Amino acid sequence: MNTRWLLKMARWAQNPPSPAKVKFVLGIVVLCLALAAYEHFYGWPDALTPNRDVHRGYKP
Repeated sequence: MNTRWLLKMARWAQNPPSPAKVKFVLGIVVLCLALAAYEHFYGWPDALTPNRDVHRGYKP
């Protein structure tokens, strides 16, 4: 860990972020984890997978 990170942590310890900002960041982290868990257990939906053959001139 370099000195810049230590100084940043010291500054955060002296002036912590507001509770609203902490809740906002934690909410984003929880949303990302929920999406990752959904994809892990249910897989990526076929409707969201791009069709690569469209750009190559593929015609069925």
